[in-house]
Amino acid sequence: MVPLAGIIEPTLAGMGYELVDAQVSNRGRLLRIFIDKPGGITVDDCAAVSRHLSRVFEVEGMDYDRMEVSSPGLDRPLMKRADFERFSGSKAEIRMRMPDEVGRRRFVGVLQGVQDGSVALEVDGRRIVLALDDVERARLVPEQ
Repeated sequence: MVPLAGIIEPTLAGMGYELVDAQVSNRGRLLRIFIDKPGGITVDDCAAVSRHLSRVFEVEGMDYDRMEVSSPGLDRPLMKRADFERFSGSKAEIRMRMPDEVGRRRFVGVLQGVQDGSVALEVDGRRIVLALDDVERARLVPEQ
């Protein structure tokens, strides 16, 4: 069986959307699909994607009870290397799997770009470089 993202990503790309995340819960009965596009997501975008994916899942023989399609929100998760590049210059919160030499795992600062498998972040006027493979989770921090 093809993984869920393997079905959704090419379908969304053809529609002009990006798959941010796909979650399955309730033993596969609930599908949560988070989409994005330049300029943001509207309710009409979510409805169009939901209708289209319903037909795709029917053809693929996927069995589920409910599907939710939504925007990732202002605190959008950063999941892929391309996300860190795209949102360079934006404020982000990054949580690492392991603490650094002073025991710190959480960093909040401005993304400065990606290079050689690491993301640079400006935190309190200092440039910090974090290995992308060691990132547990990362999110944009909405500007107040």
